Amino acid sequence: MEAKLNVQATEPSLADGMYLSQELVDNLQTRLARIEGHVRGVKKMLAAERDCDDVLTQVAGIRAAVTQVAILLLEGNLDFCVSEALRSGEGAAPVGRFKKSLSRALK
Repeated sequence: MEAKLNVQATEPSLADGMYLSQELVDNLQTRLARIEGHVRGVKKMLAAERDCDDVLTQVAGIRAAVTQVAILLLEGNLDFCVSEALRSGEGAAPVGRFKKSLSRALK
């Protein structure tokens, strides 16, 4: 199942189906572009038969960058989706969804 992001210049609202601020979306897009560049660099390193330790160092950097993307997504979800849902009286359901998201991110 593919998630959709509605990107607008205004503040997000659940009614619009938006759950992340434009600033956060831009930040994540920038981070993901850097990660893509690092992955391409690692592929080139492998093709050039670079030292395994050097390649592993780059892979560790990629992994750390992906972890930061997940953390920012979780924070954005908590800051907006979960808190807004709780304010609107949805009860424990948003907390349950956040727990599932957190569990997936930590696997």
